[in-house]
Amino acid sequence: MLFCSFNVALDNGHLSGQDLNIALAGKVYMENSNDIKNMEFVDDRTIKLDKILNDLDRFVLKFIKILEKHANYVIVSGYVSILFGRSRATEDIDIFIKELSKAQFAALYQDLKDAGYWCLNAESTDEIYEYLEESLSIRFANEGETIPNFEVKFAKKKSALMAFADSLTVLIGDGRIRLSSLERQIAYKRYYLKTDKDLEDAAYIEKLFKEQINFGKVKLLQRMIEDEMA
Repeated sequence: MLFCSFNVALDNGHLSGQDLNIALAGKVYMENSNDIKNMEFVDDRTIKLDKILNDLDRFVLKFIKILEKHANYVIVSGYVSILFGRSRATEDIDIFIKELSKAQFAALYQDLKDAGYWCLNAESTDEIYEYLEESLSIRFANEGETIPNFEVKFAKKKSALMAFADSLTVLIGDGRIRLSSLERQIAYKRYYLKTDKDLEDAAYIEKLFKEQINFGKVKLLQRMIEDEMA
């Protein structure tokens, strides 16, 4: 794996706003995750993945073990293609969670701090929760580090909320990871994010799961995304 970084000024030990974006833009986390021995569908919404866990996989499994005690979550975007064997750079793992009360979030935040995570955006529960309520993302990383990190956001738009209804569960090691459906991964990357890296991710998932993907559903999701963006 490869870490690249540079120094950036911190505001009371935290990164916020433009400084946070600048800091993360100059960082990458490289992980070769192409160590899959076997993969099979247990049912139409469950995949059993026999894979040599890499550092990024272990990082994700540790975090969601805490997260799932407090919130309903679904992972979207770049980590999904990495999980299934694509070798590429990433600096974050994007997660939607269903909306929590401030008290519920405070309990989650305390558990994360106790486990050695810090929030890159702010320190106080009130301030971090305000980010979430304003439909902004918050980021968590291991103490003293900025990458890799988890970008967590309340699911408020219809397309985000629907990701929970058809989520995909991946059984890996002695844990499980909940992802948005393959069709949603493709539509989100191809018709919303649309960067070269995201288009490559979408193509990779399509090729790997061409027999399982419902391309009619991808088209329906495309229209939903485009309507929300209009």
